[in-house]
Amino acid sequence: MLLLDVNGVRQIEMTARVQLSLLLDAYEWASATGPYANAAYVSRESGQIWLVSDFDDMGEEPPEDVGDESLYATVPKKNELDLGRSLALRFADAQLPQYASQIRGFFSKPGAYAKFKDLLHAQGALEAWYAYESAGVQEALRAWAAENDLELVEEAR
Repeated sequence: MLLLDVNGVRQIEMTARVQLSLLLDAYEWASATGPYANAAYVSRESGQIWLVSDFDDMGEEPPEDVGDESLYATVPKKNELDLGRSLALRFADAQLPQYASQIRGFFSKPGAYAKFKDLLHAQGALEAWYAYESAGVQEALRAWAAENDLELVEEAR
């Protein structure tokens, strides 16, 4: 909570709290590819997350003003956070430097991720990639949340 004094009038600005696991789910929802477009929104006031799809005609309807950026933050998609090619190349440079140029070559042609993952599997590095990718997603979402004045909270254990 932030107390502001604007022109002699005290105002209280609240930072919405958002559960990290729910934000991760919303990110996955928004990033999913398929025949229908998905989007996710976080209320800047309450932290409630709304999942929206072109196909979804079930469940609770989101508020009519869900597209208002002053009230809701649009959860970014994978490509908006630069978590595709560049993350894979950073992983290659850090974990498999001997294959970095080969992996860069993969990403200059279609089918890059399949080739990338095949190489990781052959080198026994697939699980390390998944952990690196997960950490990269969490780091990017933490930065996004901070930019949007959202407080991320961990689950109680």
